[in-house]
Amino acid sequence: MALTTAAAEKILADNFAPWVLDLGLSVDSVDAAGAVLRLPWSDRLAREGGGLSGQALMAAADTATVIAVAAARGGFVPMTTVQQSISFQRAVVGSDVLVRARLTKTGKRMAFADITMTADGTEETAAHATAVYALLG
Repeated sequence: MALTTAAAEKILADNFAPWVLDLGLSVDSVDAAGAVLRLPWSDRLAREGGGLSGQALMAAADTATVIAVAAARGGFVPMTTVQQSISFQRAVVGSDVLVRARLTKTGKRMAFADITMTADGTEETAAHATAVYALLG
């Protein structure tokens, strides 16, 4: 069964710590191969110099991966991050970020994801991450 955007939003609201929810992430789209989340610009998330902080981008990438796995499974399943790596390529200033998590492999116990983050309105990569998840249920 395909996961709807509304169901993905409910997973987001029901399964994340309050500080993650404070990022203001929303689900733009989901399909069996992944998810696209929007991280809205906020001065509260900016680092010195005005660029969006790396911590916010890493949390957004991690969260998008959970939604992507849920989309592939047709709903939320218990999981945990095993590994996450990120490369920051250009600063994002004053713009929302689109966080595209694409699953590259999903097995019974593990899921692997490739996450690309771009400032809204551009295709230039701001950050690129990879993640590995252990599926617990």
